[in-house]
Amino acid sequence: MPQHIRPRPICGHCDGFPTVTITTGTLTPDGQRQTITAHCPACRGTGHTAPARAHTRIGA
Repeated sequence: MPQHIRPRPICGHCDGFPTVTITTGTLTPDGQRQTITAHCPACRGTGHTAPARAHTRIGA
């Protein structure tokens, strides 16, 4: 019997676009734009968030 896995929620900080490439404005020796890659710090580049953990009450 197949097991159904619930889809993980999309990160609210990056809206599912966890990695972007940004141009620095300089050119490489062969004439191409120099770029850097940035990852979303909230989801660490996955695009999804972990489901919230359930809070439990301890004691009476």
